[in-house]
Order: sequence, then structure tokens, then C-alpha cells
Amino acid sequence: MTEPHSAEQTVGELARELGITVRTLHHWDEIGLASPSGRSAAGYRLYTGADADRVRRVVAYREIGLGLDAIRAVLDDATTEITATLREQRAQLAERVEELLRLDDRLAAMAAAHERGIPLSADEQREIIGEDWDPDAARIAQAQWGGTVQWAQFAERAATRTRAEWQELSAAMSRLQLDLGDALARGVQPGSDEADALVDRHRETFSNFFPLTREMQVCLGRMFEQDAGFAAHYDGFGEGLSRWFRQIIDASARKHDIDPDAAIWQ
Repeated sequence: MTEPHSAEQTVGELARELGITVRTLHHWDEIGLASPSGRSAAGYRLYTGADADRVRRVVAYREIGLGLDAIRAVLDDATTEITATLREQRAQLAERVEELLRLDDRLAAMAAAHERGIPLSADEQREIIGEDWDPDAARIAQAQWGGTVQWAQFAERAATRTRAEWQELSAAMSRLQLDLGDALARGVQPGSDEADALVDRHRETFSNFFPLTREMQVCLGRMFEQDAGFAAHYDGFGEGLSRWFRQIIDASARKHDIDPDAAIWQ
């Protein structure tokens, strides 16, 4: 059972009782919201029982989210409809809850993107990217590049990308790969305007995942040729495509004063 309070309390005593700071009480006093009206024999200001009750009401309304101006109106304005004020506060709280739920969804998507790369189910990935797509590819990529800036950028963009945007991006990559195979079949030469345009298109399309510099693109071209999995994928669009793709990337890089043999991931 709570012990009865003395008729008058110091600011420190009242602050300790209510679990608030002395500074808070001083602020409420300064703005005229809740002030001590008593005096000790030594001249110190004290909270009378009525003063303390008012402070307790301020604390109660503040804990349910009312602003100080609204609290002042509830306590001082006889025309203020307390029930209406509280219902309005509930409506505002409901809006905030919806905002927090949306934030939670975004946080979940961001976490999934950082963990898995593509925050879509395996079935959704196959439906959008193609039946030949391996949903574990993103997980493998995360294990290899998860600590890089580029992976963080990839995840940040992936977390906010809609299903329709994934479909559009997947379609753009597929069109590019088909056009690369067609250019190879027609004998398009590295360094030609058409080949350079394909290189630029690849860099622009790939930059939807993370910003891709020309030097980084050279490194990718090297990997496309040397990695068995990537080479098999690109060669599926045309025999020798992985090697030709690396060649057109290198030729374009040289036109921009980049030595492909010395290019590094930067």
C-alpha cells in the first residue's frame, strides 16, 4: 500500500515519486503548466497536495501521448471535451501504428535483402527470372560478397524493388543477352560502335543492382569468361559469347584510357 504523501513536497521529492526529472518539473513550472504554490519556512517553493495532483494528471496525460498544449487545454479549459480529445489521440495513434507496421515491413524486406540478396520466394524468383534460375545463386553471392559496399547497395535497392520492377529488370537483362548473342552471330567486331553500345547498355542495365564503373565492368567481363558457371550461361546464348563479351568490354575500356589487364574493382 502506498504511503500517504505529506501535505507539501519539494521538487525533488515529487520528481522521485512520479519517476520524472527535476528538470521536467522546472520546465512545467516555467511554462505555467504545473507550478508549486507553497513555501517552506526557509522560503523554498513546495508543491501542495493540489499542486501535486495537477502534476500527476499532467504525467498521466503525457504518458498516453498528449502534447503539453493539449494537456493544458484539458486541465484548464472547461469547454474542452476530454473524450473527444482522447479519441482524436487514439486516431493519431492508429495512424502511427500503421506507419510503424509499414516501417516494419520495410525493415523486414531490407533484412531479407541483406541476408538473401533477392527478397522474393524461390517460386517467385523462378517465375520472374526463369525456370532455369537457381534461387541459391543469390545466397552464394551473399556468402562471397556480403561484406562489400556493392552488396549493401544491391540489398538496399532490392529491398524497395517491386515485383513489377523485378520483372522489368529481368526482361531487360534477357533482351540484352539475346542481343549479345545476335551480335556475335552477325560478326560484330570488338571496338565497333555497335559493340560499344552493347557494352554501355550492359553497364547501364547492371547499374540497377549497384553503380558499375568501367573498371568494375572489365572485372566482370573477366569473370564471365573465366568462371565456369558464368561462361556456360553466356555461351548458352551463342558459342564463344563469354569470350567475345569480355573482348568487347575490354575494347570499350581502352577507348576510355583503361588498361583491361590492370583494371581492378573500383
